[in-house]
Amino acid sequence: MFQTLSDKLNGILQGLTRRGALTEDDVNAALREVRRALLEADVALEVVRSFTDKVRVRAVGSEVLKSVTPGQQVIKIVNDVLVETLGGEGEVISLDAVPPVPILMVGLQGSGKTTSTAKIAKRLTDRDKRKVLMASLDTRRPAAMEQLAILGKQIGVETLPIVAGQSAVQIARRAIEAGKLGGYDVVMLDTAGRVTLDEALMMEVAEVKAATNPHEVLLVADALTGQDAVNTARAFDGRVGLTGIVLTRMDGDGRGGAALSMRAVTGKPIKLVGTGEKVDALEEFHPGRVANRILGMGDIVSLVEKAAANIDQAAAQKMAERMAKGKFDLNDMRSQLQQMMTMGGIGGVMGMLPGIAKAKAQMASANLDDKVIKRQIAIIDSMTKAERADPELLKASRKRRIAAGSGTSPEAINKLLKMHRGMADMMKMMGKQKGGLLGKMGQMFGLGGGGMPDMDPSKMTPEQIEQIKKLSGGQLPPGFGGGLPPMPPGLGGGMPKLPGLGNPGLPGPKGGLPGLGFNPFGGKKK
Repeated sequence: MFQTLSDKLNGILQGLTRRGALTEDDVNAALREVRRALLEADVALEVVRSFTDKVRVRAVGSEVLKSVTPGQQVIKIVNDVLVETLGGEGEVISLDAVPPVPILMVGLQGSGKTTSTAKIAKRLTDRDKRKVLMASLDTRRPAAMEQLAILGKQIGVETLPIVAGQSAVQIARRAIEAGKLGGYDVVMLDTAGRVTLDEALMMEVAEVKAATNPHEVLLVADALTGQDAVNTARAFDGRVGLTGIVLTRMDGDGRGGAALSMRAVTGKPIKLVGTGEKVDALEEFHPGRVANRILGMGDIVSLVEKAAANIDQAAAQKMAERMAKGKFDLNDMRSQLQQMMTMGGIGGVMGMLPGIAKAKAQMASANLDDKVIKRQIAIIDSMTKAERADPELLKASRKRRIAAGSGTSPEAINKLLKMHRGMADMMKMMGKQKGGLLGKMGQMFGLGGGGMPDMDPSKMTPEQIEQIKKLSGGQLPPGFGGGLPPMPPGLGGGMPKLPGLGNPGLPGPKGGLPGLGFNPFGGKKK
């Protein structure tokens, strides 16, 4: 998401930070490049003009040109204007109404409307503990109602029974009545779409809205369509009045122009973004966090939230206790690798870490991607339980069998075992230290074992807060107070300041895990 735009803006703004002083000409030259980068990212022209004008007015003031660090000041101004353009404070779906709360989903055909309906329903069910009913009002697209019913079974959410011959308005009224009789908290109404905007589509959506009086009208728009998504939003807002926008396929859009334009053009907040095909691949849209990602500042808060949502705390605590005793077998290693994949893989995690642009370029040149982790998991899955628990059993004949079963080679298995030995040695060393390093970290935060607890400043002593500052390079980390659960792979708890980079949670400068001195992906140590 925003990768192309992020790379270009970072290059432009880093050029400013290398200058000792800035003139008005320097700022104007940089803004011309920013303008070009935004236009190439498919941002609407009117939004680009407004953006650059706001930055120019603030950046050529005396507080910047006479600043000790003028380049950093300009970056801060660009960040502030980005946040304003994206909507300022993030907004979420509102359920503040008498149940059942109707939520009307609108959009063009192929934008991901039905899938997004199921994703939101699952989110409301799992996170907000709401009882949700889904209803498909699409009487034109073949098997549209059956698709929603199948998705409902997959996520454990009820769908309105299909009655042939009813119109969209009749189905909508029946859904609201079923919601009342069934004691549902939310009724999701998935309307029909068209390939293009037409009067028949708008009339049907307007009739459904009049019949159901929805509390939320959410437009589902495909981010890959760029400016067409903005035009679609304008059209729907003019006819039915939107309350929010759901952008899909944000994981496949390196430019991000639609997201940057949508709020500024329509005035409607982007509430959610789809980041994949899976039913849980849905994220809240936080303008401040997104602006930080675009400018390469990372998004530690979202990373921590994703870790908290995807990591089994009980399993993490159990593993931390094993590591504190110096135990680390291939089952533990597989668990760490799997956690990395659950959190979005290497790219997903790296994209949320600050100052990671150079490291990502190095990883790309070294061909380090999620396929490497998947191959390592496949190798471990091809082993027997005894072999995972005791890697010493893996002799030549067993390695040939595992290589055949995983579609790899004995050399790949040797690299994996070398990586495991290095990690296991580190765990033993940590366990031999007085109290164990993981134990010390646990004691620091008032725990009996390893790992990092909920970092709530109100529940911590001044000494504990000072320890946090030391681990984070002298200042409190971004998102302090949200809790930092143990982070994969092989870190065993917490996000210490790592050598060479000075940012929390980043891989070492040679591609290895912090302080290990080896590449966990099988490369030769330099």
